[in-house]
Amino acid sequence: MDKKLEKAIELFKNKEWEKAIDAFSRILEKESDNAEIYNNLALSYYYLGEQEQAEKFFLKALGINPKLVEVYINLSDLYFRQRNFTDAIDLLQTGTIELPETLVLKHYLARVYMEDARLDLAVDELDAILEEQPENYDAYYDLGRIYFELGNYDLAIDNFENVLNYKDDNEWIYYYLGQAYEANNGLDKAISSYMRATVINNKFHPAYKKLGILFLARNDIEGALEYFEDYIKLGIPEEEIKNTKKIIERIKSQKK
Repeated sequence: MDKKLEKAIELFKNKEWEKAIDAFSRILEKESDNAEIYNNLALSYYYLGEQEQAEKFFLKALGINPKLVEVYINLSDLYFRQRNFTDAIDLLQTGTIELPETLVLKHYLARVYMEDARLDLAVDELDAILEEQPENYDAYYDLGRIYFELGNYDLAIDNFENVLNYKDDNEWIYYYLGQAYEANNGLDKAISSYMRATVINNKFHPAYKKLGILFLARNDIEGALEYFEDYIKLGIPEEEIKNTKKIIERIKSQKK
């Protein structure tokens, strides 16, 4: 049976989904109470695009072993991609009861709450995570996004800056921090954050556009031109290039 399982896993890793399904099914003929195999079988169906079969076998796995964390993650992802937030939330709430020490399920739950616009519930889950894991920068990141959406820019800034205590090499964090400073009328700090994003990734075009806009707002014509001209060289859509070129021409005409 070990060789059969090894072969089934090899087929799975090689993305030979139909063959993997056959292999896992044959194993289950003799190991009908193996939740891990049902999980692998469900994943094979999932990657094959057969979501009803995938759901059926994920639920079978949970019926056998309600403490198998991988199944909660995989099945909630299936529901999430279907935009079926109700079932995803119900499932993850059950998972947090069955596995109260498994904080990853609380984080998945928080992110489904966020997508379902239940931001207060997401905050509760993320705060609970940070009580146990005060260095969980992903939780700070999600809190920053939530507080930005809620218009609480001070707390958004605090949480994005907390992320930077643990991870300061991600252009998106500086970009979101820049947005929060900008919304909070901290234009100098916003510019500094956007510039930091371009230092980390000199092809990160969203920050170049923001810098062009903010330099223009400060009446720094040369700075605005520099960033807008860099922006149109970074593979943005053709329509965006045309619109930005019009801005550049207007700026240049004002200089004359």
